[in-house]
Amino acid sequence: AFGPTITSFVQPEPVPNPQDFVLWSFFNSMFCNPFCLGFIALVFSVKARDKKIDQDPAAAGTYGRTAKHLNIAALCLGIVGTIIFIVLLAVY
Repeated sequence: AFGPTITSFVQPEPVPNPQDFVLWSFFNSMFCNPFCLGFIALVFSVKARDKKIDQDPAAAGTYGRTAKHLNIAALCLGIVGTIIFIVLLAVY
């Protein structure tokens, strides 16, 4: 009357965890902050972390990518500005 019970388990695919770049944004806001890009990147990083906690990976990814692009721009402008400053200091 009773047969073996077959149980199947379907494991859901893991949702990729978007990055928020908070440490990089904090570094840029403290040491490499041309045109306040590092601070703006920090704001977007915190928004990305908040959305990650709220289980909204699409919005977290969007804010994270914006923070990443702002961090890249801040770092590049900071490095170029530092090189120009050193060259001008050496020339004069």
